[in-house]
Amino acid sequence: MLRITDARTGKPVDAAPARRGLTRVEAHAPAFDTGALRVLLYADLLVRALELGGTPVWAVLRGERDRPELRAGAAALGIRPLEEGGEELGGVQVIHVVAEGGDTPDGVRLAVAPVHTESPAPLSGADPVALRLALFTPPRDTPVRLDTDALAEAHDTLVRLRRAVAAWARRPSRPIPDDLRAELREAWEDDLDVPRVLRLLERVEQATDVPDGARFETCAYADRLLGLELTRDLGSPA
Repeated sequence: MLRITDARTGKPVDAAPARRGLTRVEAHAPAFDTGALRVLLYADLLVRALELGGTPVWAVLRGERDRPELRAGAAALGIRPLEEGGEELGGVQVIHVVAEGGDTPDGVRLAVAPVHTESPAPLSGADPVALRLALFTPPRDTPVRLDTDALAEAHDTLVRLRRAVAAWARRPSRPIPDDLRAELREAWEDDLDVPRVLRLLERVEQATDVPDGARFETCAYADRLLGLELTRDLGSPA
């Protein structure tokens, strides 16, 4: 069961209703900047984690300013489209994803630390998937310092993982080891601990006791949460 820390109380709460009913995720982004995109990104991760657990989700965008820019920036980062409305859906669990120190709506709040960058807008010309990775590499409650070095490191990580996944895909498929699957689920169901998921993938990459086919399936499974297009290079020349 996915549990998140409620910013109001500092205590963990269930992110899904007890009877697996609908959860409405509201992403609060007052204006377009990189910090707002990190809020939308964590709303996307929350939606993906809930869906992987079998919970239906309705995700909406809250905020009156810069909506076209926010939607375009979210699409570039691979964030699933955010809907409008949803207030008429009564009797559902509601989770508000907010920036630290920002909106304080009533109800469960998932707070996201800010992004420090030289420009309030995303860095021009940056690989959007590398930007996605850079924004969730630090823990959610840790501010991100976004600069060319951070983006270059994220880009290099993507290139390395995609090459490895493409190479593993050439080997016979093998099931994900039960312990690895359980560790991945435990990580993202523990307050969306995405950095722990990334560390597990690094461990899989270096493992000598996991068949290549199983390493491929493990990364493809984790990417259903991460959205990093890790299988993008399948079929490319070695």
